[in-house]
Amino acid sequence: MPTIKKALQNRLTGTGKIAVLGIGSDLRGDDAAGMLATEKLAKLISKKRNSRIKVFLGSTAPENLTGEIKKFKPEHVIMIDAIEIKEKPGTILVLDPHEVGAGVSFSTHKLPAKILADYFSHFTKCAVTIIGIQPGSLDFGRKVSKDVASAANSIAGAIRDIVHPAKPSLSRRECRGRDSAKTTRQLKHQDRELHGK
Repeated sequence: MPTIKKALQNRLTGTGKIAVLGIGSDLRGDDAAGMLATEKLAKLISKKRNSRIKVFLGSTAPENLTGEIKKFKPEHVIMIDAIEIKEKPGTILVLDPHEVGAGVSFSTHKLPAKILADYFSHFTKCAVTIIGIQPGSLDFGRKVSKDVASAANSIAGAIRDIVHPAKPSLSRRECRGRDSAKTTRQLKHQDRELHGK
């Protein structure tokens, strides 16, 4: 089974604007999974200027943000929500809207994520990816479990790494070579100034 980053890379490579929509209730334990992931992502990309990605916090009424998302004109919409797949809490599932069927159900919100995904596919003509996180407890007033919080952080980190890939670090030899070249340029510059050339 591919990692969350690999699964998303296969879907997002070469795409333009990306809208990330978090869904869930902060009051019902692990139902906050989608919101937790998008809030974390918003913090990770807040200091990076990139108009390619925009985060939307849909809470329990994500349909209220359809207008804003359409205005953003994304080529890809990523929806993150708690999803019941009868797996260990914190299990992550990446799928297309048409793959949502028997054995897969989303947490209860005003508008099911499947219908919302179909709406985006039809009216914005963009690709849609649903990321589901298996919740543990959905009891009112419960805190998010460690497994689900870890999954949310993994998703946020994976999306950040795809949109803002880290620059490769230089080896010690490369660093020494670069410093040596820099020193040589500085000496040549000083020599020219000294001799008036």
